[in-house]
Amino acid sequence: MSAVLKSEVLDIRPIQENDIPSVLKIEQASYRFPWSERIFLDCVAAGYHCRVLLKEGDVAGYCIVAHAAEEVHILNICVGPEYRREGCARLLIKNEISIGAESGAKEIYLEVRVSNLGAIDLYKGLGFKNIGVRKDYYPTGSGREDAYVFRLLLEDFEHGFTSLNLYV
Repeated sequence: MSAVLKSEVLDIRPIQENDIPSVLKIEQASYRFPWSERIFLDCVAAGYHCRVLLKEGDVAGYCIVAHAAEEVHILNICVGPEYRREGCARLLIKNEISIGAESGAKEIYLEVRVSNLGAIDLYKGLGFKNIGVRKDYYPTGSGREDAYVFRLLLEDFEHGFTSLNLYV
């Protein structure tokens, strides 16, 4: 299925093996300490929900999510530099919220660098609440950086978009 964002058709679907080079390119362009190809392949093999967002057939972003019992944990979400600030990350997160709600999850968790103000604003705008700090969670060039832990209680979230069925 698809959704329209900025007058363009976008698709969200499970990651396929031929998507991995594009995912790695986005990962390496976005992070000083990127995940390796092996980590992405292990996530797929472990059964994590691994999805890409396609814009005109090109991988614009991806989301790696673990589902366990009544919890969802967003492990990695990233949008290519040329597609940022267009609503792509919001769409990927809403898709995972929808999937989580449909699967009976009660809450969604994620970590974010304390310095990543854009992502923090996005998560807060979607209703996530800062519930704690993980000290020295992320590597930096000169040491470690803390992460905020965010949680979204699905019972507090309006699921009006769940009928979009953005994933295939």
